[in-house]
Formats: sequence, structure tokens, C-alpha cells
Amino acid sequence: MTQPQIRPPIGEILVLIPTYNERENLSPIVSRLRASVPEADVLVVDDNSPDGTGDVADQLATDDSQVRVLHRMNKEGLGAAYLAGFAWALDRGYDALVEMDADGSHQPEQLGSLLAALANADVVLGSRWVPGGSVVNWPMHRKVLSVGGNLYVRVLLGMPIGDATGGYRAYRASALRALDLHRVASQGYCFQVDLAWRAIRSGLSVVEVPITFVERTVGDSKMSQEIVQESLRKITTWGARYRLDQVRSLLHREPRWHRLDA
Repeated sequence: MTQPQIRPPIGEILVLIPTYNERENLSPIVSRLRASVPEADVLVVDDNSPDGTGDVADQLATDDSQVRVLHRMNKEGLGAAYLAGFAWALDRGYDALVEMDADGSHQPEQLGSLLAALANADVVLGSRWVPGGSVVNWPMHRKVLSVGGNLYVRVLLGMPIGDATGGYRAYRASALRALDLHRVASQGYCFQVDLAWRAIRSGLSVVEVPITFVERTVGDSKMSQEIVQESLRKITTWGARYRLDQVRSLLHREPRWHRLDA
């Protein structure tokens, strides 16, 4: 019987919150997060928001030594913001890194369940589409898009994941170091699919825990046709290559009768 892998306890935790024009949402979400998981540090990664979100972040950092700010010069996409935040955190020796949206759609009060699952896993995905998961205040077309997108991912990439596109997740630092992050080029929401797929192909333990996703009430969603198209294009390309590699592997497999005397 295979013995379960013993993972070291989680020490320092950093929650990364990328922002672009989230001035009204940032303070409430950081306040809820600090109350829910007070041992966690917070890194706001702001892409030079023209509405002054960066100034709000700086004030939060002034008032609370566990809040830090990473100012970036330009808006370069969700993936680029997270990669910059990951690099910052890994350089400083954090043990667990958490992705969380600034708009309140990810409930800080549920972070404890993700961290608890991380004790026995490398990557934990907060999932809307497993038993116990749900979405609140989403129109039907958003649900159809999300469920359909995740089904498309499972079929093309062969990933046994119910919600590969969600952005509420926790990683062990050791897992991120194993993922070859310098080769990640995806920038939009397919960044989440990219990292989940890399984790699975690397043999890491990836688990899902149910979350309740609540649609933002303040500000505008960053989802756009351009982001959807980028995700569809990249995932289709990855899937085509993956399936072609499978076919090539089958065609070049040595016939079984050639190995009978081995």
C-alpha cells in the first residue's frame, strides 16, 4: 500500500489581491480577510489603477504592518499580476500563497477551509461546481458560460477538475516552484487553467473544496469578450497539442508481441 505523502506544516501565509480600479472594494475585503485569517499577510498588487486604488492600498499598509503593496507600472493582465506577486512572495520565503479577488466575490470567511485542505495537498482550488459549491447573483448566461467552459477544459485537456477556471485558490510555495512559472505566458483568466493543468501534469496533489461565489455589487466586472476569446483560443491550442501527443504516443508504442520475451 502506498503511504500518504507527509507534507511539512504551513507556516507563513500570503494572500495576493490583484487590483485595477477597485478603490471602493479594497478596504472592505482586506478588513474581512484580516478578521477571518489574522495570521495571514496581504499583498495588494496594483496595476497603476487610475481611480486611486493604489493610494488606498498604501494607506492600508500604513495602518497595518501585515498589509504590503506591490505597485506595477501598467495594466498587463491577471496572469502577469499574479506572477509578479508570486515572485515577490517566493523571494521572501512564504510557505503558502493564496489568490483572491478584490471585488468580494471570494469570501474571506471561507479561506480557512482552503488552508485546512492545503495541509494534505499541494494545490487547493475553491470550486463553484462541486457538491456544496454555488454562485450567488449570477445571470443564467454567466452560469452557462462558466459550466460550459469548464466542461470544454475537461474534455480537451483531460483534467479531472470541476472548476479549473476559478480564481480562489491556495498553493504551497513548493508547488509553485515546481511549475516552471517563468514559462507561463497566459495573461487573462486562462491563467487559472494553465496553472491547474501544470500542477496536474507535474504530479502534484490538487484538490477542490466547495465555495460560494458572490457576484460583485460595486464596480465593473473585468470579464470581457476579449478575455473569453483569449481563453478559448489558448485552451483549444493546448488541447489540440495534448490530444495529438496522445495519438503519436499510441502510434509509436511498441507492439505487445514484440515484448513477450522481455
